Amino acid sequence: MKKSRYSGSQIISILKQAEAGTRVPDLCREHGMSNASLYRWRAKYGGMDVSLVTRMKELEAENTRLKKMYADVQLQNDVIKEAMAKNVWSALPLQGLKS
Repeated sequence: MKKSRYSGSQIISILKQAEAGTRVPDLCREHGMSNASLYRWRAKYGGMDVSLVTRMKELEAENTRLKKMYADVQLQNDVIKEAMAKNVWSALPLQGLKS
């Protein structure tokens, strides 16, 4: 995932400028970003302050880490199930068993 050029505090300050009445095209030109970025930020970060944005980023990072851990455990579980499903006794040679 591409890293943002703007920190959480910068995004919040830009959104506060937009709320204060600065025109969107002027704001975008000043900060070198597109209109779509501003509207996407407004949808994602609208009404937050810097501490909430920081907390949200931490939670997203933790969620990503936990998803990776779950995927690893699920893969191990699938391998174990596959190994147990095979009939181990038919694979062993019948040596020493005479009727």
